[in-house]
Amino acid sequence: MADRYLIPKRLDDPELIGLWTIDEFAGILIPFAWGILAQHIIIGIALSCISWFALRKAKSGGKAARLIHAVYWYLPAGFLGLKATPPSCHRLLGG
Repeated sequence: MADRYLIPKRLDDPELIGLWTIDEFAGILIPFAWGILAQHIIIGIALSCISWFALRKAKSGGKAARLIHAVYWYLPAGFLGLKATPPSCHRLLGG
């Protein structure tokens, strides 16, 4: 009877698809799908490995906040969907 329910051992574990978290899986899937559609499978696999390694390095050691800050700073204003922060193009704020 105890086998009917799955009780996680750690609550902070992210959801996994195979061996990867969801964002790592997307970082692998997009270049790989491009490689298949463009008929450059080896290049797609290489780009998948590079993007996985880069994303893994960017997330390790508390660097996820730096990644979010870079996205806020360099990408368009509505990308993150933040409503309480001013756009990054406004350098001087009245206060």
